[in-house]
Amino acid sequence: MAGKAQSRAVGQHIFAAFEAAGATEVTPDILQPAEALLDLYGEDIRARAYVTTDPLHGEMMLRPDFTVPVVQAHMAEGAEPARYAYMGEVFRKQDHRGTARVAEYFQAGYEVFDRTDPEAADAEVFALFAGVLKPLDLNATIGDIGLLRAAVEGLDTLPARKAALSRHIWRPKRFHQLLQRYAGLSPVPESRVALLSGAAQSGAPWIGLRSAEEMAARIATLKADAETASIAAEDVARLDALFALRCTADRAPAMLADLGIAALSPAIERLEKRLAALDAKGIDLTALAFEASHGRATMEYYDGFVFSFEAADPALPPVASGGRYDALTRVLGGGREIPAVGGVIRPGLVADLGGLS
Repeated sequence: MAGKAQSRAVGQHIFAAFEAAGATEVTPDILQPAEALLDLYGEDIRARAYVTTDPLHGEMMLRPDFTVPVVQAHMAEGAEPARYAYMGEVFRKQDHRGTARVAEYFQAGYEVFDRTDPEAADAEVFALFAGVLKPLDLNATIGDIGLLRAAVEGLDTLPARKAALSRHIWRPKRFHQLLQRYAGLSPVPESRVALLSGAAQSGAPWIGLRSAEEMAARIATLKADAETASIAAEDVARLDALFALRCTADRAPAMLADLGIAALSPAIERLEKRLAALDAKGIDLTALAFEASHGRATMEYYDGFVFSFEAADPALPPVASGGRYDALTRVLGGGREIPAVGGVIRPGLVADLGGLS
């Protein structure tokens, strides 16, 4: 496993390539405010963050990622369009003993904030990473969280059900359980049956932190759900087919269209535009893997294009990964949003795989 000096040297080489592509250096603090940022990460990162309490600044954490603090800084004072690059250490607890996963490692990253042409920016980031990592002959995969979100939003069911499914796109097991329940294919939990039948209100006091008003609102929501028709079996089958779709990138638009999900049309058009931009950058679409569910186990702030570059050894984490996070800019911008996309490379893994020279 590469030491710090070697990892840092590789990281500086990658950073230089990002600077040559027009990026400005940014250096977010290692110690970050935890309260505002932890909710923006997925469950995996939240569970692995190093959190401490500062007597003056409250709950703080060691930087687990660069993207969120970079977006936060840009939305506060950055000019547009903007391209940023960084290289430094991130910190995440690990429970994979005996593997290449470590608790402290370097990341080199590149982020683009540009309203002009989001799909061209997607292609710019991916092609830049592909060029930098070309000596390693890695396996690249792309996906689009926007396709999954569009399919869920297009379901003929309650907004509350669609919101719940959208929240759990990044949790495949929970998502499948909810979909089965909404389709009437799995039993309603006994606790919910008791609550709706009034058995839980038979003179017993409320127990817990919710107020009576909150509980009444929750019961009303559950009643509305119980009275709503199940999601059609055909829609469930189409969703299952979408989430399982894998093919080469050149075939993806046609295969997505064949699913017959009308709500996907705008997202497919964006995908076609992105693929054309990738092709113009010299990316071979016939050799590029496309997975509709790609990125479901990564950061929850991704809401569109996602990608990764991986080595042949499945025990290794991705050497590079990234994606589009427009909604994150809206959250951190107080309602103001700008299209944004970026990614990171792990210099230590690059060094372990032989380096870039």
